[in-house]
Amino acid sequence: MDNKLTNKVPVESMPRFVQVDDWIFEIKTVRALRVEEYGKPYTAIANLTVNGDNAYIDGLLTREDEKFSRKDFQAFYKVCQQMTIKKAHFDRFKNNKLIAESVDITPVKSVKQQTILKLVR
Repeated sequence: MDNKLTNKVPVESMPRFVQVDDWIFEIKTVRALRVEEYGKPYTAIANLTVNGDNAYIDGLLTREDEKFSRKDFQAFYKVCQQMTIKKAHFDRFKNNKLIAESVDITPVKSVKQQTILKLVR
């Protein structure tokens, strides 16, 4: 069985829970890896913890020569949008001081289906 992950499939929304029989499995913590292919060595790692409409991003580590880029930030922002998170919280160093910051997450605009054919009597 091939378990290869792909980022080719667009995901507009990601459910935070799945029901299997009498159990509901809720996503509360996600480990994020910056890597081109799952199973390969990664260049950055972080944890994303969900509590209600808030996400808390912590444990961010990158390789010495790698920085957390705007593109990386956008990836976390998109995941928060897909999980309908309203606010993301994180800590970062600014002028050698640890500062807590928050970002409001704008909801993904849902695409309304338009009626193409209309039945007329």
